[in-house]
Amino acid sequence: MKPVDVIWVGLGGGLGSVLRWWVGRLVGERYKGHFPWGTFLINISGSLVIGYLSVLFQVDWHNRHGHGMVLNAFVLTGVLGGYTTFSSMQLDAAGLAAKQHARLAASYLFLSVAAGLLAALAGAALARVQG
Repeated sequence: MKPVDVIWVGLGGGLGSVLRWWVGRLVGERYKGHFPWGTFLINISGSLVIGYLSVLFQVDWHNRHGHGMVLNAFVLTGVLGGYTTFSSMQLDAAGLAAKQHARLAASYLFLSVAAGLLAALAGAALARVQG
């Protein structure tokens, strides 16, 4: 790892975090229900894009930490790592459970993981089909 890699990841992470904040705020202004649609849509869309780009960038997931391309560091680790958010998903679920919505919290977590996996697989499949 080179110092410039750290800079690329940091710049990408900052950009991804701002994008996450903007999308979450936009969704939150339009939807006022209990289900945390903002975080859900952010994580699913990020999963779709990372699945797609990992194929496009030819990432070797058996040796993921050895790929070292600047584009991978900036986009996949930085931007998409900053955009998607496991910790916010957990906080949303904890908030639902604290408000006596334990079933919704469990459903949200299960649906988030399952839909995220399917979105990543769909993104990868789409990239393969497009050649």
